[in-house]
Amino acid sequence: MPDLAIIVPSFLNGLTTGALYALIALGLTLIYGVLHIINFAHGSLLMLALYGVYYLRVSLGIDPYIALAIVPPAMFALGYVLQRFVIGRASHGRDENILLVTLGLSIVIENLALYFFKSDTRIIETPYSFDTVEIFGAFLPYPKVVAFVGAFITAAALWYVIARTDLGRAIRALAKERKGARLVGIDVDHIFAMSFGIGIACLGVAACLLLPSYYVSPQVGHGFVLIAFTIVVLGGMGSFIGALIGGLIIGVVEALGGLFLGESLGQIGIFAIFILILLFRPTGLLGHRA
Repeated sequence: MPDLAIIVPSFLNGLTTGALYALIALGLTLIYGVLHIINFAHGSLLMLALYGVYYLRVSLGIDPYIALAIVPPAMFALGYVLQRFVIGRASHGRDENILLVTLGLSIVIENLALYFFKSDTRIIETPYSFDTVEIFGAFLPYPKVVAFVGAFITAAALWYVIARTDLGRAIRALAKERKGARLVGIDVDHIFAMSFGIGIACLGVAACLLLPSYYVSPQVGHGFVLIAFTIVVLGGMGSFIGALIGGLIIGVVEALGGLFLGESLGQIGIFAIFILILLFRPTGLLGHRA
């Protein structure tokens, strides 16, 4: 059995990796957990955000952290347009149509990426890509530590928007009763598009914090979106704090599973947790029954 000197760094690395997972799941929590939109294009849109950060770096020399001022607003605009003029119109308000439309969008986006960017795996180099931070005797990658902090800031910002702003109140009203929200004068189509845009903007934040320590390819979103759905279910539908906690749990389980079972079997624990949650607590850690 590995000794404590190996377990502690693995645990801490799992926390930082889990924060990256939580960043990706936060947007899905808003889209899927609050508005009940099943967005199968989430992984493909993350891939687009990663390519945006990549080309800003290699073409214009813009640091990924500075790109936080560019990529999330651009992804918000893309999400707003997709929901308002593609998903909303093509789905005709039916959940099963939304599933098919987002799945179709995912296929189209991924194949366009394969055509324009090819299937090559790409990375960027920054002055801090290989820097480390010592915490409790463990040396953690600097970009992952920044992502860990960024996940908490993003979760807090989302919570504030949903809980303390007029937009958040409109989103919550729409999530509870769509017809009632329309009757009291809420522009339902606009609020749906704003919510979807905010969820996709979270992917822009995740891409800026992810790329200094990760890679981009047209298929990069596949693994992330499966884990993101697991985190949404684990944390509780619509709970940003639950998504954050769920992401950290999943990251630690993956890290320790890889340590004890081997890297190729490290993700078994993730899907075991997913099955157990569905069996014994389908509302998730912080979710509530409808």
